[in-house]
Amino acid sequence: MAFLLEGTPKNDGYRMPGEFEKHAGTWMLWPERPDNWRLGAKPAQKAFVEVATAISRFEPLTMAVSQAQYNNARNLLPGNIRVVEMSNNDSWIRDCGPTFVTNGESLRAVDWDFNAWGGLLGGLYFPWDLDDLVAQKVADLERVDRYKAPLVLEGGSIHVDGEGTLMTTRECLLNENRNPDLTQEEIEAHLSDHLNLSKFIWLNRGIYNDETNGHVDNICCFIRPGVVALAWTDDKSDPQYEISQENYEILQATTDVKGRKLEVHKIYQPNPILITQEESEGVDAIQGTLPRQKGDRLAASYINFYFCNGGVVVPQFNDPHDKLALDQLQKLMPDRKVVGVYAREILLGGGNIHCITQQQPAVKN
Repeated sequence: MAFLLEGTPKNDGYRMPGEFEKHAGTWMLWPERPDNWRLGAKPAQKAFVEVATAISRFEPLTMAVSQAQYNNARNLLPGNIRVVEMSNNDSWIRDCGPTFVTNGESLRAVDWDFNAWGGLLGGLYFPWDLDDLVAQKVADLERVDRYKAPLVLEGGSIHVDGEGTLMTTRECLLNENRNPDLTQEEIEAHLSDHLNLSKFIWLNRGIYNDETNGHVDNICCFIRPGVVALAWTDDKSDPQYEISQENYEILQATTDVKGRKLEVHKIYQPNPILITQEESEGVDAIQGTLPRQKGDRLAASYINFYFCNGGVVVPQFNDPHDKLALDQLQKLMPDRKVVGVYAREILLGGGNIHCITQQQPAVKN
């Protein structure tokens, strides 16, 4: 049975592990909404299958699917991937799914409030009520007890080192469309209580034109404690240059929870990726959702990769920088196999590989 718990994970001795720590498996949600995914989501579904297949070579994977898409997903996915029925509004489980915490012996889930990246002040779709239930449903399926956190938060807006350090952006967590009644200190207190943290690194902004209001998982992440990778460009005419330079200076000037200066590695971003007319015309126009317009710049980044047991799955864009990013990340993580998956179709939906995945940490029991 799965219970709703009183108290906080920190008081109960639970912490959020780093994503690079061992997993019991991965969760994903199947794409289908035609106002976000072009051509009835068929190209996106193919990309999700490729991501899921790559991850499933390293660890167990569960795909949660609506009733209407169950047979289609089961037919397209390899047999080693578990498919479960779960109603949802869209397929970004990083942001609407649970954040798992552990004491080493057992697992619990943190269930944040979800408002579709801004609610009625810039949110990306309405309604989002089904997505707000995903965390609870995953916890119930895994028979994992759950904490309900009094905070609007998406999983993609935070990265942790597993030792007590959290990295995020002011652009997102301090946005008036998330928790307007809370100060930075109050937000830190909630994060500390629910993830067991004592050090916060605040970057200013995320990737240029990121519709999530600058999620940290698209611009910077922990490779391991004390080591981070930062999206980068040397092109001073690119709006991204100033953002990355500013964040680099912040990272160089800070330390982690153990007092270490951070080792910062620059991962060069792909060339600007723009929506084509064909891609724009393939998306249904529905009131209340963000339009996809020809010429819009997409928030492309190689940092939006996903750790799995012994592997790393990295987005690729058929860009001259693709191989460099794979080589850079492989050098940084020699004990893992770095795998590239073509991910333009996921990017067209507003995120990438990290945004569509959620890790479930391993425990002894």
